[in-house]
Amino acid sequence: MRNPILMPPSVDAPPDLSGLLELSRIENLDLKPVILRVQTDLFVRAPGRDRAEIEIFESLACGLIPRVDDETAQVVANKLAAFPETPSSVLEALAIRGGAVRDTVVKLAPVLSHRLIEAALADGSDIAARIAARVGLSREAVDELSREGRPEIDLALAANVGITLRGAALARLVSRGRGVAELARLLLARPDVSAADLVPLYLHADPIRREVIGRTVEATAALRPCPPPPRGLGETLTGLSAAQDVPTFIAALADSLGVAHDFLTVVDDPGARYDLLTLGLRAAGLHEEEAVYIFLTLNQGVARSAERVAGLVRLFRTVSRPASRDLIAAILDTPLAERSRSEAHQPLHGPEAKLRQGPERAATQRPPLPMRPLRATGAEAG
Repeated sequence: MRNPILMPPSVDAPPDLSGLLELSRIENLDLKPVILRVQTDLFVRAPGRDRAEIEIFESLACGLIPRVDDETAQVVANKLAAFPETPSSVLEALAIRGGAVRDTVVKLAPVLSHRLIEAALADGSDIAARIAARVGLSREAVDELSREGRPEIDLALAANVGITLRGAALARLVSRGRGVAELARLLLARPDVSAADLVPLYLHADPIRREVIGRTVEATAALRPCPPPPRGLGETLTGLSAAQDVPTFIAALADSLGVAHDFLTVVDDPGARYDLLTLGLRAAGLHEEEAVYIFLTLNQGVARSAERVAGLVRLFRTVSRPASRDLIAAILDTPLAERSRSEAHQPLHGPEAKLRQGPERAATQRPPLPMRPLRATGAEAG
């Protein structure tokens, strides 16, 4: 039998790199760049790699990457970043070097894991927006980036159709999109986001998208009870509109809905604010003729545009009162009051209701609308 000590090593055995590693430690003889380049080429060009070979290369590369010059690191990054079998720890070692090496990894890595993103951001460089624009981000990475709350990252995530937005990350972006028109527009254009998730962005949607969102809201709003409208609110609001007392008008409407007096400021666009005002009138239970009267008296700039008034009336007609309440709650991210703050409960049926019949019935009829005043241009709503 042949002496096993004299037998040649198997062709399948991993290479013994201990000699090269010893040479790399000799003073004034820096073989680290050569070793890393050669072993990288062998790793990438090999027809196959077993677990042992991958672990040996991982150990070697992770030990040398922090110690080689930038040129060598860049050459290695160009070869390993896009290679699907490169161990994640090697990519992280490259990314943590920063600069052009890191940028290459961020650009070419097949998957940007949470740990790889942390390594890329380790030096404090502002590249999070570039990372957010990468195709194929993991759900964990998207969630982590959405927590940053930075406008440039939000916009990059919303514009990135190479990822799927869902769950908490989507909710954060939609919430911020209420007051950021560009972010809202990008989210509304995404094919992977349902109309139900986009309800808070209703005011930013085009007519077609609004119709889809509106149908979604109507389907669920009809399943919940809607409190009766506050008594006398229409008379109060039309009177304030006739006087063009905009601040008091807005305060009275806000109180009837149980929202803050500055609720119209959730959006910057004046047109969207008036749409929100219209939803508020519908949610408060005003009748159409009362709403039209307000459109024609509260703001002369709106009143002079027949097209604008017609659009507001169309919105008032096409959205039911329960759906209007749900839309406002979603847009403002706050629940609406179940009844007016000063409204006492009045049963609609039963013995108590019969007692209110007769002489009191006439008192419940809607009073005539006030005469429209002849006044100059008034202050804008909101």
